[in-house]
Amino acid sequence: MDLIGVLHSVEARLEAAIEPIGLSLAKFKVMNKLAGAGEPLPLGALAESSACVRSNITQLVDRLEADKLVARVDDPRDRRSIRAELTEEGRSRHAAAARALEEAERKLYAGLTQEQRDSLLHLLRPLRCGP
Repeated sequence: MDLIGVLHSVEARLEAAIEPIGLSLAKFKVMNKLAGAGEPLPLGALAESSACVRSNITQLVDRLEADKLVARVDDPRDRRSIRAELTEEGRSRHAAAARALEEAERKLYAGLTQEQRDSLLHLLRPLRCGP
């Protein structure tokens, strides 16, 4: 239960860092995928790369679109497919959230030496990838 408590605390601190920007970690994750791709992505590809079911991605994209942060665009190669892309406002808010998260991470690591930080990340890496 110690690990779960720590994870909840870290998640809450990261959520709090981007809440003033009007984003959640779930929204940021989708926006980060779109920013990293450099081109509009099909919703199915977003779902797959996020290890998320398509209906959840569709709902997230719906909310991001309502916030004018993401736009749906036709796929020029497949008329049946819809892609998502960041809007100008989406790119701006993504960049602001990335800076806020970097600062929040810096604060999280503030009590650790560089060696401790490196060890922590090394120990956690296998948990991220699974067995």
